[in-house]
Amino acid sequence: MEHFEEYKKQTEPEKYQKAENWGIAIGLQRVDNLTPSKYLIEVAKDNIEGKISIDEAGEQITQYYKKNPAKTLKEHGEKEADEVSARITKLLSTHSFSFSPAELISIHKALFTGVLDHKIAGQIRDYDITKEEPILNGDTVVYGRADSIRETLDYDFSQEKKFNYKGLSKREKVEQLAKFTSGIWQIHPFGEGNTRATTVFIIKYLYTLGFESNNDMFKEHAKYFRNALVRANYQNLAHDIPYTMEFLNKFFGNLLLGEKNLLDNREMQIKSKVESKEKIEKSKEKIMRFISENPQITTNQLAKFANLSVAGVEKNLRQLKEKNLIRRIGPDKGGHWEVVEKLEKKLEKKED
Repeated sequence: MEHFEEYKKQTEPEKYQKAENWGIAIGLQRVDNLTPSKYLIEVAKDNIEGKISIDEAGEQITQYYKKNPAKTLKEHGEKEADEVSARITKLLSTHSFSFSPAELISIHKALFTGVLDHKIAGQIRDYDITKEEPILNGDTVVYGRADSIRETLDYDFSQEKKFNYKGLSKREKVEQLAKFTSGIWQIHPFGEGNTRATTVFIIKYLYTLGFESNNDMFKEHAKYFRNALVRANYQNLAHDIPYTMEFLNKFFGNLLLGEKNLLDNREMQIKSKVESKEKIEKSKEKIMRFISENPQITTNQLAKFANLSVAGVEKNLRQLKEKNLIRRIGPDKGGHWEVVEKLEKKLEKKED
């Protein structure tokens, strides 16, 4: 959030923390493709500088929209982004927290009362949902059934509460936290606003666990975070698409372990709902040809030449090895590839 960078360079901890909270709050609106108004940025700066309290900031925004009712779709989006941003900032400014489904519900209620339909805020949905996801080429995650939301929430929370983190490496702890986050998000207890409510809950939970997080992640990569949650909870085995925690673990690695994983939404994109067999075979043929011409070729080079993602190349290499069409000779560094079919022809010639 470039709006508040000046405050992060200052040495006053209170201003720094306020700027952090506002940055996270505004960044999280991107998960629903919302952008705050210029007015909110000015109100936020007044709060950071100590001219008004967070409660006064919220009241100013409320009064602003009473005097200037939203009329267009864009204005309605700004109104929601402004009001919810102020409420997220307020929640993040307090460290009170209870690890329970009731806390998650209360956070949703605090964020969306008067913003969404009054029947929605803080209410468990009583209907099943689907959502077309661009990252899935229009397909949907299978969300929790409406008639079992409370039971599944209670179960996930009880499992996390019982989970023994003792003796685990930092990475193992972080991967468990990512798994828990993925689970409660997939339940999707609310009709709208799930990702924002879940994220606020997780940020506050991480704080109670003593984790120092890189909050720039939620400010700058909120959309990636949501897409990673989608991919963690989507599978289509008929088209060889399994559940994957790869992308969510990358995000949490950057968030909590200081890693520098590249977070690229394009890596998560399902190229087509039904990828043709012919296209898949062509990719494999390309890879085998490049390996045959240059046995020392790297995965990154293959990705570039075959016009695939690194993940796509690795997947194809794995499948080719499983079918015994290629083999790796030597270590990852310093080794080389061989095309098995080519080797068999050489052996046949020797025998002749």
